[in-house]
Amino acid sequence: MGVSAPAALGATWDGLGVHFAIFSEHATCVALCLFNSIDDLVESRTVRLTRDTNDVWRTYVPDLRPGQLYGFRVEGPKEPERGHRFDSTRVLVDPYAREITRTSDTADSPLGVVIDPSFDWGNDRLPRTPWHETVVYEAHVKGLTARHPEVPPEQRGTYGAVAMPPLIDHFRRLGVTAVELMPIHQHWPERHLIARGQPNYWGYSTLGYFAPDVRYASSRAAGSAVRECKTMVRALHAAGIEVVLDVVYNHTAEGNREGPTLSFRGIDNQVYYQLADDDPSRYVDVTGCGNTVNVEHPRVLELIINNLRYWAIEMHVDGFRFDLAATLAREGGDVNMRARFFEAIRQDPVLAQVKLIAEPWDLGPVGYQVGNFPAPWSDWNGRYRDSVRRYWRGNAGTVSELATRLAGSADLFDDGGRTPQASVNFVTAHDGFTLTDLVSYTEKHNEANGEHNLDGESHNNSWNSGVEGPTTDPAINAMRERQKRNVIATLFLSQGVPMLSGGDEIGRTQLGNNHAYCQDNALSWYDWDLGADERALFEFVCLVGRIRKRHPVLRQPMFLHGEPMPETGDKNITWLACDGSEMTTTDWTSPNAKYIAALFGGDRPLLYVMNAGTEDVTFQLPSAPPGLLDPSTPTHEWTSVLDTADQSRHGRTWAPDAPYVLTNRSVAVFVQVLPGRSMMGASW
Repeated sequence: MGVSAPAALGATWDGLGVHFAIFSEHATCVALCLFNSIDDLVESRTVRLTRDTNDVWRTYVPDLRPGQLYGFRVEGPKEPERGHRFDSTRVLVDPYAREITRTSDTADSPLGVVIDPSFDWGNDRLPRTPWHETVVYEAHVKGLTARHPEVPPEQRGTYGAVAMPPLIDHFRRLGVTAVELMPIHQHWPERHLIARGQPNYWGYSTLGYFAPDVRYASSRAAGSAVRECKTMVRALHAAGIEVVLDVVYNHTAEGNREGPTLSFRGIDNQVYYQLADDDPSRYVDVTGCGNTVNVEHPRVLELIINNLRYWAIEMHVDGFRFDLAATLAREGGDVNMRARFFEAIRQDPVLAQVKLIAEPWDLGPVGYQVGNFPAPWSDWNGRYRDSVRRYWRGNAGTVSELATRLAGSADLFDDGGRTPQASVNFVTAHDGFTLTDLVSYTEKHNEANGEHNLDGESHNNSWNSGVEGPTTDPAINAMRERQKRNVIATLFLSQGVPMLSGGDEIGRTQLGNNHAYCQDNALSWYDWDLGADERALFEFVCLVGRIRKRHPVLRQPMFLHGEPMPETGDKNITWLACDGSEMTTTDWTSPNAKYIAALFGGDRPLLYVMNAGTEDVTFQLPSAPPGLLDPSTPTHEWTSVLDTADQSRHGRTWAPDAPYVLTNRSVAVFVQVLPGRSMMGASW
């Protein structure tokens, strides 16, 4: 790029100098501030920018190089009552900064860093895993690797560690196809955490959308965070694993009107934030975080689209999970699924190809929008989470809804061209109990957060299995391990996209803390020192992952409604009663029903049976589906490939119409094979 070429927003090095460009509609003067060192409190040089007809302020400074530290001072009206909060005494971070330094909460102000974006991607290719073959693993960069014994100490907690061979092997054994990383945009901690001396460990408090968080870089040299992040993505792609970023466009780190002025507020408060109509000194807050980003403004929408394109094109990221995505759909305060935000993404040739996942709610009016996002979006399915939890907790009247969730939640997604893969199924996630805690605690225990146990969700649909917290009672511990297997089996047997919360596969616990957002310590970090139970749980998760991959009927690209299949005449899915017959209305509506079974037809029939009751259930295995066999062909047998209560049954066979005793609180899975064809030792 030559000196005379128009520059994109941000700081762009062209090999001879740096173009700087920043948007502000209401500013009266903008000055570039150059710093020699992160220790300098005052800039060494100031350069005034020139305003163009699009309210973009520009300048070009020759001889500057990557590593240059910079910020902006922006002058304008200081009239909070009109929504203007300009303060030229503050040095502000460039919203388009590719890297941000001086990020300590004790720093005077953070600064942008000019970077050299060049990187050797080699033969990197996006995996492009189809949605119906996708298995998501949600992880925290630091928590995942901070205690991993096979990661060198100096690399633990970094981007590079995530893609080291031991972690990649772990993902591949689980059958994971996409790692969904909790926020890696540069964040800034909230004031109440700074006052308590606590960090924002999760990072849902964005300061710079274009800047990878320097917390996760092994080096503080200029550009290191960008290079190391790219290296991580390249290595995961080489293993066939996609990278999905958790992005937070609904609010920023500047909080409410008492929060710090770091960037957007001082650049153009009235543009970047939604302000109350009756009092522009106050912020609209449908996020619970003090402010709401003003996506309705075309320049703010442009920033978000440019940011998504940057991560997809320059950083090779495969998809995005949008935090509180209902906020982005609001226009005039109301949720609109035809909002300009969705249209801008749909019409973009790059973004239309990436994975788009919504956390489909916010705290505003009519904010719960599960199932309402447009194709090709997928939703975190909170209805799935709650249904599975209530069922395995033993709640009455849950069978009918569970069946709907197991079948892909057609009641939510079978409309507008969406498929079962519109449902991202999860039972646990970063926010809430871990799987181990879900079966070990009935109440939350968040005292360590310093908020008198008032933070975090109080209605968790959890069950402690008889004792709150750790116990030496072998019967209770055995029940907890079985309940964990039940939940994992349910997740992987469901139509839709399974999302595994990182660490659940190795029994991670937060000791009952269901909101560990400020716990950057062993409470949150994954413990890789596995005991016998943890190793057994990991092997079990690997097993159900193999079963899902081996049997396409568990990951159908279209909804199953029990229609006859043309090749055999048998139904694509049949729900069975204990006697092997099809379930009736009475079976579905019985308030005490705790049993459910699904038979998938086709040339490789599969059957799973679940029993959340406290009593064993004798189930009659069904005959071969009609139309499957020639009359002269011997009857197929059923082979057990999974039983969460008795793993010694794995590989054993039962004749059609034979009884099978399903243990209380357990799951069993069967496949049908010809007699004499052993399934023992098969890689399920």
